[in-house]
Amino acid sequence: MLANNIWKIIGELIDKGLAPYKALRLHTNGWWDSNLVSWIFISIGLIALLYWMNQMFGFKKSGKEDVA
Repeated sequence: MLANNIWKIIGELIDKGLAPYKALRLHTNGWWDSNLVSWIFISIGLIALLYWMNQMFGFKKSGKEDVA
């Protein structure tokens, strides 16, 4: 019963408190506007992936990679 209440509290917090999606939904004019937040998160993830891969290639080239 306690676990069920925790999930309900988390769900209500996300639905009513933290998610800006309700405000964004009111002012959308098209597909690009409605998916702007998703594109921002995808862009951040892609930039982080490219940085990480660059670091991995640098370590491999210098011979300092961690081989277990």
